[in-house]
Amino acid sequence: MFEQNLSINGKFVPSSRGQTLTVVNPYDDSIITEQFQVASDEDVDAAVSAAKSAFPGWDATPAAEKAVVMTKFADFFEANSDELAQLETVAMGQPVSFAKRMIVAAACVWKYYAGYAGKVGGDTFPPVEDQTYKIVQYEPLGLRPWLQGTPSSSSQAKSHRCLWTNTVVFSAGRAVVNIITGDGRVGALLASHMEIAKISFTGSEGAGRQVQIAAARSNLKRVTLELGGKSPAVIFTDADIQEAAIQCCDGILRNFGQICFPASRVLVQEDIAPQVISALKAAFEEAVKKMGDPSAPATGIGPVAGKDQMNKVLGFLEQGKADGVEFIAGGGRAGDKGNFVRPTLALDLTLTSKLYREELFGPVLAVSTFETEAEAIKFANFTPYGLGAAIYTRDIARALRVAGQIEAGTVGINGAFATSYNTPFGGWKQSGYGRELGLEGIKAYLHSKTIHVKVPSLGKDQVLRTGINLRRSSRQPFEDS
Repeated sequence: MFEQNLSINGKFVPSSRGQTLTVVNPYDDSIITEQFQVASDEDVDAAVSAAKSAFPGWDATPAAEKAVVMTKFADFFEANSDELAQLETVAMGQPVSFAKRMIVAAACVWKYYAGYAGKVGGDTFPPVEDQTYKIVQYEPLGLRPWLQGTPSSSSQAKSHRCLWTNTVVFSAGRAVVNIITGDGRVGALLASHMEIAKISFTGSEGAGRQVQIAAARSNLKRVTLELGGKSPAVIFTDADIQEAAIQCCDGILRNFGQICFPASRVLVQEDIAPQVISALKAAFEEAVKKMGDPSAPATGIGPVAGKDQMNKVLGFLEQGKADGVEFIAGGGRAGDKGNFVRPTLALDLTLTSKLYREELFGPVLAVSTFETEAEAIKFANFTPYGLGAAIYTRDIARALRVAGQIEAGTVGINGAFATSYNTPFGGWKQSGYGRELGLEGIKAYLHSKTIHVKVPSLGKDQVLRTGINLRRSSRQPFEDS
């Protein structure tokens, strides 16, 4: 049995108003639970109050001890990865093999940031111009919730940075981490709470706008937004066609397209379009053989997470048919049980087609062609989003040239773009703002403070020595006292 209560101030408690949610297995429509707790206004306040009370003690905890705590979190994820993966699978249909990889990856990120504890220094500037010695130091923001639409291993992966410095309220030592669950109303309460210093939100563009508005209308809290994506994969004539096709297929069908950053648009240079389309179709047909029960280790493709999301994807496909889009694979629902959509390969899309421009969050890959490099760049950037892109070519000079003109936060060359622990990840344009991972991911949860120290009037030579924190002694090194 899994925990369904809220976690507030170190205790598992039910909703103070008795509100619950029903969680349905997207594979077979069976009810997993009808008792998933929905936090009330009072529960939100209690969680925030607990985190606020815990903050001074956590802030004063030595960095080495914080690192130990974070490493224990990582060890817990790894030790329980099988059970956690099964929970992920029954709640949202993620294939259990992929869910386990995500949980282990989250543990790795926790360990990475545990190593950062106590190692983010400040800056100093000598009193060369204004006779003040400048000290720049970084201090934690305070309370910070992380919001996501469904329970997910990404909540495990994204909490490490703020736990390193701040206390946490998820919308997932005692009271440092509080977990509250619920619907959009609960997220809105957190986004508008006057005691919260920062919100990190992962979700749709529309919901992200509402989070930003709530943050601005309350206490102008900081916001990190990871929103939608409509990432392009650009395949030039000299690319490895088979490898590019396999990577494009794997990317869009991983978690059944319910990831923000895989390439959902493939732009193919016209000379090789027939070969690429044939390779993509073959890759899709092979992948479909592994569609089924997400709890089975051999399954590679599971269902869409929710009935509403499935209907949204099917609506896009119906609109595409009405617009004359050709589907050479998929194009509709798979079976009549669960939330399965047939992996879909769409051709003959115009730049204004909804299938081409809007995020579906489903297993649909849109293919179009281009003639020149300039046209490829234009088409790739013809989207309100800018999360990522991929470029396939053996010409590394061209790859770097095109990558420099793609409007996206991350670009992969001859490989699907991915995240790494030590580099920043985030979007351009309406894919959100703020960065996760790397040193930038930590500094997103810190204030900078500059301290000016007035020093006596100094000569130039003294200023230079003071600026590097050295004062020459009258004694030489190793001289006897």
